[in-house]
Amino acid sequence: MRTSSNPAFRNLPTGGAAHSQYAGFNQPQGGVPGYGAPQAPADSADRPMTVDDVVMKTGASIGTALLTGVPTAIWAQGQLEAGATGGVFGALIIGMLVGLGLSLFIIFKQKASGPLTLAYSAAEGVFLGAFTGVFQTLVAPGEPIAMQAILGTALVFVAMLVVYKTGAVKVTPRLTKWVIGAAAGAAMLMLVNLVVGMFNGEGIGIRGTGPLAIGVSLLFIGIAAFMLLLDFDMADKMIREGMPSKWAWFAAFGLMTTLVWLYLEMVRLLAALNSD
Repeated sequence: MRTSSNPAFRNLPTGGAAHSQYAGFNQPQGGVPGYGAPQAPADSADRPMTVDDVVMKTGASIGTALLTGVPTAIWAQGQLEAGATGGVFGALIIGMLVGLGLSLFIIFKQKASGPLTLAYSAAEGVFLGAFTGVFQTLVAPGEPIAMQAILGTALVFVAMLVVYKTGAVKVTPRLTKWVIGAAAGAAMLMLVNLVVGMFNGEGIGIRGTGPLAIGVSLLFIGIAAFMLLLDFDMADKMIREGMPSKWAWFAAFGLMTTLVWLYLEMVRLLAALNSD
């Protein structure tokens, strides 16, 4: 299986040869006669995963994040406007740490689990909600950056899915290496900014509201968009290799990790563009 920039998709077990028939993202399927691979009975625990499985699990994960994130964002705005910052930053840190812990467990244990994926999505929803509330209230007050960021993230997701399905950009080994290198570089840049920020309080200027910060956010959004291409490709390969249907949860988790980063960068970009 090809290497992915998303650590969630590395070192996955392979499916059996018995499931060699394939219906992927580029082929219609889902109970329509004459299309796709033959479907196993619905109660078959080890039937091969399908595109429908990935779509449903990813939708459930996104829905869970919204269910926890939207109320958290509304609550955070109210708290910050009232001058009560402690609870908001507490929720932000707890959500971030729980999400990080669950993601590391899922990645290193290679766990394809619905409860774990939904728990990760719920934790990230709390983190993103608090994060959005902070930027909405303190950086760009009065601007609807939350809705704009959700819309922007959705548009990028749909656009990259269309790009993948139409083959406008082929996921080749060379492209994969470039995306992995860019993502690693972005991670190193954020780490350097964090370390420097511990000493001067501002970092190296990539997380402010100036032109450099805007440019970096646009660059990171571009990298995250190409990571989605690799995520689609890896989910496609999981289907092609006939992995059991439970691994659709793992594919959904991998997509969620990229969407979380994409949304964060959308919020930062919009806050920078709308700041006073």
